[in-house]
Amino acid sequence: MKLLSDFLPVILFFAAYKIYGIYTATAVAMAATLILVGYSWLRYRRVEMMSLLTLGIILLFGGLTLFFQDEQFIKWKPTIINWLFGAAFLLSRWWGKQPLLERMMQGNLELPDSVWRRLNYLWITFFFTMGAVNLLVIYNFDTETWVNFKLFGMLGLTFAFILGQSVYLYRYLPEPSVEE
Repeated sequence: MKLLSDFLPVILFFAAYKIYGIYTATAVAMAATLILVGYSWLRYRRVEMMSLLTLGIILLFGGLTLFFQDEQFIKWKPTIINWLFGAAFLLSRWWGKQPLLERMMQGNLELPDSVWRRLNYLWITFFFTMGAVNLLVIYNFDTETWVNFKLFGMLGLTFAFILGQSVYLYRYLPEPSVEE
């Protein structure tokens, strides 16, 4: 469910873009994100910090896009979000006793400290790279290509990264216990 809610605004943005264009798609993404955060608050009485950050950025950059009728603002949103997440993972090294990734996993996975640090660095690299790749697409391709990349390219690269990370982590998972 969490994965769907994370990507629902992107999927709705894509669909609205194909039918109505970039400005309607921007408004749809803003509304969808606001509804999802509002639902989380009403249902659980809490909202994750990452969701609030994403909401703030989509409202800011989406609002600028609509106000100035300039699609460059909304195109920059994925870069800003990725770079902010990368910076948060990077700075977590000095804030608190654990890397941000370890804190996010909240004891669901037991790993040596060196592996947590390595994974944290991998996420830092991933987020900064994704932000840079988004800029590459913005400035070298048309809006149609960027929208397709935003849904399929970024989603595909994220899944590939997570799959690679899962393969890496497999050797650290505990052996299942066999009961007689």
